[in-house]
Amino acid sequence: MPLVGIIGLGVVALILIVGLVRVGMREDAGVDPLQRRLAEYGDREVPASLEEIELSLSMQERVIVPAYRWLARLAVRFNPEHQIEHIRHQLELAGKSQSMDPATFFGQRVALTLAMGGGAFVLFFLVTDWGPTKSILGVIGGILLGYYLPVLQLKSQISRRKDKITKALPNALDLLTICVEAGLGFEQAMGKVYEKWDDDLALAFGRVLQEIQLGKRRSEALRDMSRRMEVPDVTSFVAALIQAEQLGVSIVKILRIQSDQMRVKRRQRAQEKAQQAPVKMIIPMVLLIFPSIWIVLLGPSVIILLETGVMGGI
Repeated sequence: MPLVGIIGLGVVALILIVGLVRVGMREDAGVDPLQRRLAEYGDREVPASLEEIELSLSMQERVIVPAYRWLARLAVRFNPEHQIEHIRHQLELAGKSQSMDPATFFGQRVALTLAMGGGAFVLFFLVTDWGPTKSILGVIGGILLGYYLPVLQLKSQISRRKDKITKALPNALDLLTICVEAGLGFEQAMGKVYEKWDDDLALAFGRVLQEIQLGKRRSEALRDMSRRMEVPDVTSFVAALIQAEQLGVSIVKILRIQSDQMRVKRRQRAQEKAQQAPVKMIIPMVLLIFPSIWIVLLGPSVIILLETGVMGGI
């Protein structure tokens, strides 16, 4: 029974965590569910009452989402301003600034902390027969896991986004160089990259173009793009463009030089990873491949020695 209870609690905790993460990560379309229901019932001959409309909403829209938003506002209220700005910047680095705000992140963090801590409390104090010390340590571990899990997930998303941008930058610079050499302006060339591709770098170029159209200077828009990425290659590329604009150097020449340098860096990264491959292969070879080879080679000999009694005599 304890094993069945542990499995059941694990399944319930997993369902709860997935539901909370789904609510927290859900993109807010900016549409009020109550107004949407009012629009649906607006075509009726007899208008529905507000109470009927509210009761027609789903359980998630009536209870879970308002509770989650209240929890998010409460979490933001007790966090210092510099931490909120730090999380906002981290969301920008992860490319989640449009779909998630700091309040949603803190709400998800608090919800996961409560869920993991409550699940650990039920598991270690009510299901298992661990001692008080081990149970308290288990609950603390569950709370810490729920508290730091969103941060680890955010850091992983930031790392993946930086890798994608680093890999896409040389090809984007090649296209920029070709377009500018063909007679297009730099903004038009960035527009071509934004039209042709659908990745994080192209979306960043599109945001730069929108900011320029709204009146921001090109150097400021590019500098803000570099700040939202924190990719060394993008930072050097933006710095070269701004310096060329200030000194009056030809953009075509700068783009050609940057494109050549990015291709060289990409080749060096590939060579570096190729040199690291043998070292990384040692651990799986020692732990997985070599034992299997020894079993295949020496297994029959050991069986023969056991059958003949030689191993027993030794």
